[in-house]
Amino acid sequence: MIDLYAANSSNSQRVAIMLEECGIDYEVHRVDLSRGEQRSDTFLQLNPAGAVPVIVDPDAPGGSMTITQSGAILLYLAMKTGRYFPKDPAMRARAFEWFMFAASDFSSYSTMLFLANAVLPDKSDANAGFFEERLARYLGVANARLEGRQFLADELSIADFALYPVVRVRYALVERDGKLAHLTKWADALAARPGIARGIAAVA
Repeated sequence: MIDLYAANSSNSQRVAIMLEECGIDYEVHRVDLSRGEQRSDTFLQLNPAGAVPVIVDPDAPGGSMTITQSGAILLYLAMKTGRYFPKDPAMRARAFEWFMFAASDFSSYSTMLFLANAVLPDKSDANAGFFEERLARYLGVANARLEGRQFLADELSIADFALYPVVRVRYALVERDGKLAHLTKWADALAARPGIARGIAAVA
């Protein structure tokens, strides 16, 4: 059984979704970010960066392994199970491309928007608006990709699991735009998957 150290965050949701969809037994250990538990000595032994999620897989090749970074965990689980990791080289390349779009481009601006609105000591509507504009543009990019296809890499993959939780938390921007029908259809289809619903609930 895999131990998942997580909080109610998009990054943690990614991993819980992947575990559910792969049918892997896991136990959630909730990390209370508001109380600073991610900075405790105990947690820092798991991840010196003091961030969730973290998994500990006692059945990893070569013995128990601790893995951090949601993207790295998704890749590890995909390779471990052979699932949601296209076998066709061209489709796999596309899955990697959109996986990185989700994990770096889109997620970075979502994080920056959160920081601008809630964390930075000097709040600025202009700065928050800048990040919202970038996120809206990336939503449009994803929407265009999904025109005429069900999933980002044509088959359900880690790319979809990486992007969905971030789109979900920024869904107000999707609704505000009102012209992202392909992205909306994709998000609705993923939301209806029992494994995805269970994964999100597991770390809520």
